[in-house]
Amino acid sequence: MKTPTFPPTSRPVVLCLSGHDPSGGAGLQADIEALLAQGCHAAPTVTALTVQDTANVSGFRVLERDWVLAQASTVIADLPVAAVKLGMLGAVEMVDTVVEIMQRLPGVPLVCDPVLRAGGGGTLGKDDVGYAIRERLLPICHIATPNLPEARLLAGLPEGTADQCAEKLLAHIRHLLITGGHGDEAEVHNRLYSRDGAPQTFTCVRLPGSYHGSGCTLASALAGRLAQGEALDSAVRTALDYTWRTLRDAEAPGRGQYVPRRLPLDFCS
Repeated sequence: MKTPTFPPTSRPVVLCLSGHDPSGGAGLQADIEALLAQGCHAAPTVTALTVQDTANVSGFRVLERDWVLAQASTVIADLPVAAVKLGMLGAVEMVDTVVEIMQRLPGVPLVCDPVLRAGGGGTLGKDDVGYAIRERLLPICHIATPNLPEARLLAGLPEGTADQCAEKLLAHIRHLLITGGHGDEAEVHNRLYSRDGAPQTFTCVRLPGSYHGSGCTLASALAGRLAQGEALDSAVRTALDYTWRTLRDAEAPGRGQYVPRRLPLDFCS
């Protein structure tokens, strides 16, 4: 039998270091779907296993460091990684693992979604993980995409505004996208902060309901746009617009939050 030959892929590869969500709403499945929608190839490396549904998380287990290193090292040796997307890390040793992995990928943009709590409020990391992310991981990131509650945890400002959190966090990272949506205003304000430029605000109409996996969707879409070579400001706008559309078209497969529809219904037809 003749061995089939395949043309080389032209899709940029994004290495995803995230947790597994068995409901399929967030985590690695969200990463994969969002990256497919950006024309990228996702290389998913599992950092943690979770027990969760569309309403909340009830438990998690961080994988052994050696297993995560082995997964990522195998991908890096085989595929040309154009960007890296971080999701749930869950423990300080996983922060250090990511730092070690990124030493093998000099110049590759790293997008950090600092997943510390689930949308339903359940914890996805030990108390010292936020500090480790701020001190050891943010300095090697191209951009981080916390929502306001996560930005407050990272900055150590329980009642801080987005501006106050950004002022503290920009000492650790060059670019920061703090997403809104946690108040009751009619418009959602997403703010992009950079050390060397004025803040930019991207607004969108607030949608009804709550969503499971919106942060994963945004960070993955942004990593995909950067992997495609798009400039940061444009990539942020493209990723935010895409994420809003996935929320507008969201579905309710379970009894909890809505799940973003990251791929069109006819994607596989």
